[in-house]
Amino acid sequence: MNEKEQRLMIQELVEKDPRYQEEAYVFVREGLDYTVHEKNEVPKNQSHHVRGWELAEGIREYAIREYGPVSLRVLRHWGIESCEDIGEIVYNMIEAQILGKTPEDDKTDFHGVYDFEEAFRDPFLPTAGKN
Repeated sequence: MNEKEQRLMIQELVEKDPRYQEEAYVFVREGLDYTVHEKNEVPKNQSHHVRGWELAEGIREYAIREYGPVSLRVLRHWGIESCEDIGEIVYNMIEAQILGKTPEDDKTDFHGVYDFEEAFRDPFLPTAGKN
């Protein structure tokens, strides 16, 4: 599927499930690529399966890298307020056949991976005792 076809499918997903903006789907897809290719160091021409919790962690790292201290605000603006929302987006994309899954995968893999508020706030808090 080329990028244009994927964009059209994402637009259809947004119409079907308006909880998430188009940017949320694009971001999750980019976060998946980051998780597979940069975090797991898999060459770009190879695929590699990641579990839901692993993707949620990779997306957290990717968001912080891309948006820094405003990560939480950006994600919330797109409708992403929890790891469960990441799972909803992923499973919407699976249903649209943009992403694939294995029989071991389950939407509950995204439940409670981390507390969103802490995960995106704490890396930017001053460290106690730091000069």
